[in-house]
Amino acid sequence: ITESSLITASGTEVDFGSIPSTAKRITIIFKGVSLNGDGENSIIQLGTSSGLKTSGYLSNSHYGGAGQGRTDGFAFFFGGGAGNLVSGALVIYHLGSNKYSSNHSAKYNQNNGLFGGGDVTLGGTLDRLRIRPDGGTTFDAGEIKLFIE
Repeated sequence: ITESSLITASGTEVDFGSIPSTAKRITIIFKGVSLNGDGENSIIQLGTSSGLKTSGYLSNSHYGGAGQGRTDGFAFFFGGGAGNLVSGALVIYHLGSNKYSSNHSAKYNQNNGLFGGGDVTLGGTLDRLRIRPDGGTTFDAGEIKLFIE
């Protein structure tokens, strides 16, 4: 298992590069991550040496009785409010032949949680990923770390 440095969540995106070609499972850990506004979601996009894949995902993130599907990345719900602090994990599994599946669960405030999953096929070998918020918001607190197996 290798692990990234603990990254402070700030700005419009958090990038992780240098993912080894032998990676079979990537776990993204969120601790107290928040947005500066009322954006509801973030997305995780996978990439190759050609850049980030921005379409072709089949993903969703659910909370309570509602949720959102995404095709531009793995959806990850942030609770829709600037005061929410997301803690939990999103796991990405390599199935071979550049095929990936994900699942996630987390809490976004004291009384509410989220869950979901997705899949995507890349056009090459995964070597990077990006986490970014939606709706013109930015990350303003918390920490993110990767564990790669």
